Amino acid sequence: MSIIIAQEKQPFAPLMESQPLAEISQPSIYQPPISSNKAEGRPTLEQNAQEKTPPKGSNSDSRSSDEDNSDERTFQRGPRFWAIMLALAVTNILGSLEGTVVSTALPTIIHDLGGGDLYLWAANGYFLSNQDVFSMAFQPLYAQAADIFGRRWVYIFAVLVFAVGSAMSGVAHSMGVFIFGRVIQGVGGGGLVTLGNLIICDLVPLRERGAYLALIFVAITIGNGIGPFVGGVIVTSTTWRWVFFLNLPLAGLSLVLLVTFLQVGYRKEESVLAKLKRIDYIGEAIFLGSVVAIEIALTYGGVTHPWSAWQTILPLILGFVGLAAFLFYEGSRFCLEPTIPLRLFRNRTTIAACALGFIHSLLTVWAIYFLPVYFQAGLGSTPARSGVELLPTVLFLIPFAAISGKVLQQFGRYRPLSLIGFAFMVIGFGLFTLLSQHSSMAEWVIFQAITAGGAGFALSSLLPAAQASLEEADTARITGTFSFIRSFGISVAVSIPGAIFNSRFDSLAYRISDASVRAELVGGNAYEYATKSFTTSFQNPLHDQIVGVYIDSLRFLWEIALGIAGLGLLVAFLEKEIVLRKTLETDYGMTKKKLKDEKEGQPKS
Repeated sequence: MSIIIAQEKQPFAPLMESQPLAEISQPSIYQPPISSNKAEGRPTLEQNAQEKTPPKGSNSDSRSSDEDNSDERTFQRGPRFWAIMLALAVTNILGSLEGTVVSTALPTIIHDLGGGDLYLWAANGYFLSNQDVFSMAFQPLYAQAADIFGRRWVYIFAVLVFAVGSAMSGVAHSMGVFIFGRVIQGVGGGGLVTLGNLIICDLVPLRERGAYLALIFVAITIGNGIGPFVGGVIVTSTTWRWVFFLNLPLAGLSLVLLVTFLQVGYRKEESVLAKLKRIDYIGEAIFLGSVVAIEIALTYGGVTHPWSAWQTILPLILGFVGLAAFLFYEGSRFCLEPTIPLRLFRNRTTIAACALGFIHSLLTVWAIYFLPVYFQAGLGSTPARSGVELLPTVLFLIPFAAISGKVLQQFGRYRPLSLIGFAFMVIGFGLFTLLSQHSSMAEWVIFQAITAGGAGFALSSLLPAAQASLEEADTARITGTFSFIRSFGISVAVSIPGAIFNSRFDSLAYRISDASVRAELVGGNAYEYATKSFTTSFQNPLHDQIVGVYIDSLRFLWEIALGIAGLGLLVAFLEKEIVLRKTLETDYGMTKKKLKDEKEGQPKS
């Protein structure tokens, strides 16, 4: 096992002067306490402040004697490190771009390939496979595979699978082949974000991870933001097939960078067959089946079948029973190497951080999905204009994520970031309840800025908080598990709030005087008709009645989100402030032989 020590020079200028508490929480070498803080497994800031720095030659210095048979890997921000960061950024842009670029081109694709009855599968082939089904189900498996086979080749495998799926979709001449290609894309895309985060965790000490994770969030946001525009330009100027062929040079660039620069260590002593035997096939099969069942219910509930129908309830029950069976199996003696070890959840800080990850993704997507409903149905904006009106959410979320990453890097305090972030989200969603058809631009811009700023401020601290009380050996498993939990939050945010919104609209629809219009909007159709073209097709007083019901239905939705944000704030108080390590003990960091700027004869730290 190797020890990676962060150099004192920070890659970013500090946002504020260091405080004594920050100095206290920066031990040069992490030493697990013998008996203190057993519940968490790591010293708290208060305990660390009471400990004296061991003298030279003491136990902390003698740890290097255990490293004689392993490569030393030192955290350096040299050219190779930034080349790896560039590769991760390109790969994450690749995955996030594909999630939105097809939305503009899909009508043309359907017209060209035929099969209008398969439109839903075509639209969801990648979305479900990447964000809802295969991403959630395969993220823990990717993490386990990365522990067994090493990060480099598993990541390269994910990029290759994604590229193959892109090529299949691009050359497809039937809807069946196109959908199959989209699913293959999703299988590969499921590993892009998880493994990217994991590689950063391998290269960067825990205390500094938030700053570099924020860079990946920027890349993902860029991909999501430019996707619809790129898709529109391609369809207008050339064939839709270039929507998918465009991925190939990007994937090629990513592969070249990964193969060239991602030279990281891993255990090579086992044969390939021995490694394959270590994979948790039974657990993953139970997990995949359970997630698919839940996603079938969440995707088609309230759309194809009512929420009360057996076609919705049965897969939902089977899915959650399956997850319970999965957890039982993972903790049993029959599972020798679990995909999600239950030991990850034996401390309250990791549990709280994972819960916050779910709530954070739920609320972020909640706002992104329903603010356009307010802009179009409430303010009468076109779809294009509503996209512009949503920009404050993106423009404030990412900078505040970067700022919080720098603050975390400087002071090593994640709990205040979570508390401040969720406090601002509570304020923001509370302000959303004040939105009406008469709200000014200043109001909805400021309200978005407060909410998105809070979401961004909390974002960079969540994964480091989940990892803080765990050993470095569990980094891959908690990263994959955390990614699954966040993806599940996204899935819930897409389906459950929509059902609540439609239900609330139905209960208020009596205020619409025209019975035919009322019948058209109820029964789960309110979200579908939340457009300017529909609401402006009616004269007053009917127009104002329809808009009023939309506004009040959204207000009810914002009130529920406010309660969930408040719950998140309470959960943040459960986190313990664990010392964030400035060192890494890892078998997966950058190898020393590639670091040209490392001086010969530099003493081990």
